[in-house]
Amino acid sequence: MNFGMNQNTFLEKVADKITDLDLIGPAIFLLEVNKPLAFLGSQLGLVAQPVLNAFFSPSFTQNSIDLLADSAQLDQLITVLERRTMSESTVKGEARR
Repeated sequence: MNFGMNQNTFLEKVADKITDLDLIGPAIFLLEVNKPLAFLGSQLGLVAQPVLNAFFSPSFTQNSIDLLADSAQLDQLITVLERRTMSESTVKGEARR
């Protein structure tokens, strides 16, 4: 069930928030390390969804569960974050010149 937000849009929003908080490195590390447990996390999210919806919007909760359930989407998020790391280091390298 999708609540109107495209999954790519959700991935970009998540990547934007991680970038804004300057947590790209730790996020990539934690996503890679916990990738085998992501599906289990998505199932836990489904069980806890009624409670989570009290604190977060239903679309955010569902998109987060969908992200954890699909390893291809997790890989896509990691790739987006890695690209941002490379572009960020390129910009910093040019600024030093």
